[in-house]
Formats: sequence, C-alpha cells, structure tokens
Amino acid sequence: MRNIKLIIEYDGTRYQGWQRLGDSDKTIQGKLEKIVSQLTGETIELIGSGRTDAGTHARGQVANFKTNCNKSLEEMHHFFLTYLPKDIVVTSIDEVPERFHARYNAVSKQYSYYVRHAELPSAFNRNYHFYVAEPLDWEAMTEACLRLTGTHDFLGFSALKKSKKSTVRTIESIEMEKEEAMIRFVFRGDGFLYKMVRIMMGTILAVGKGEMTVNQIDDIFQAKIRQAAGETVPAQGLFLDGVFYEKN
Repeated sequence: MRNIKLIIEYDGTRYQGWQRLGDSDKTIQGKLEKIVSQLTGETIELIGSGRTDAGTHARGQVANFKTNCNKSLEEMHHFFLTYLPKDIVVTSIDEVPERFHARYNAVSKQYSYYVRHAELPSAFNRNYHFYVAEPLDWEAMTEACLRLTGTHDFLGFSALKKSKKSTVRTIESIEMEKEEAMIRFVFRGDGFLYKMVRIMMGTILAVGKGEMTVNQIDDIFQAKIRQAAGETVPAQGLFLDGVFYEKN
C-alpha cells in the first residue's frame, strides 16, 4: 500500500468548500476523489489537512491518499493536470511513509486575508479580496493583531455553537503588509477553529474602523461569546497559504 501526498492550489469561487458533500462535484475534495479514483481504479478517500469554507482559496492545501496503484508519480501528476478542472491544480506529488496523515501530522498552518482599502472597488479581483472604503487606523489594527496572538481559548472567535474538544489554540503571529490599495493580513498558528480567521479578521477591521476597542478583544476571550466579536468577513479574501509538518 502506497501513501501519496499532494499539495494543491485551488480557486474556491465556484465550490462549496473543501469537504465532500452529497453533490461531490461542488466540493474540492469531491472533485479530487473522483479523479483519483479514476486514476487508480479504486475507491479513494482523500485525507485533507483541514476544511476550507465555501469560496475560500488555497495555495498550499495538503492531502494524502493510500493506493495499490503502481503508476509512477509522473504518470499520476500528468493525469491530474489533464483531467482536473482548471481551477484545481496539484502543484506537488510525493510518496511518503505509510504513517503520514495530512491532518493529524500538521503542526501549523498559515492563512492570508486580503483587504482592498481604496475609494473604489475593483471590477477584476472581487473574488479574491474584501473591499473596505472606510478609514482604517493602522496602529489600532497592529495592536489588535498583537492582542490576538499567543495561546487563548478562541471559542468566542469561532462559529462553533459548542465543542467537546478543546478550543484553545496558539496564534504564533499576525502580520500586516500594505502594497498600494491592498492590505495582506498573514495568520500563522497551530490550528484554527471554524471560521476563526474570518471572525478575527472582522474584529481587527472593527478596531481599525473605531467600532470596537482593542480592550474588547480581552473581553471576548473571557466571555467566549461569538456575538461579542466582529463580523465574519466574506470568504473570498481568504487563502490557505500552507500547512507545515515536523521534519523527520
């Protein structure tokens, strides 16, 4: 039994997220599993590093599958490039040890969220950023990013109703980069809860607009109530940049 690791990039605009649903053609996992099953002649279950929401994009999603197929990696890669839709691309394929698991072995992830901060929206890149016209206080947003880093219970910054599992996560860093009208917010941490990045992003923007204070972030951690945090910003501005694993 071989264990095959894929790194995948995709434009999530026309998909209902990563996770396979009843209509598999509308999810990234469903599309990939269909093609991998055709490639191998087997019923394949693809293991992803984690879910991405409907409309979210990825530059470095990681997945693995197990197969008895004896085709070479080059043949497999060519098959993916030929038969996958153009908005899903396998950028890397490797054979890895049998125990490798794309989700359980991940130690950290990085996401980017893009905000267009300008007088006018863009007609061309509207599927890849969130448009904000209001003034933003850069120093206040910087302080908000610092308050959100570290180890906390992020239940109040998630769309989870409740969870039997721990909602404590460690955010290593949140960085802001500005180039002309575009602001890129880079989130890196050991894991992210359901819609957590989008809610943190909405909270940072609320602080930047003066709708919330930085001190309210501490209150949200204490209260653990979703309604106390900022809005859930749209998914189209969110990209999964990469998933990181311990080096053997």
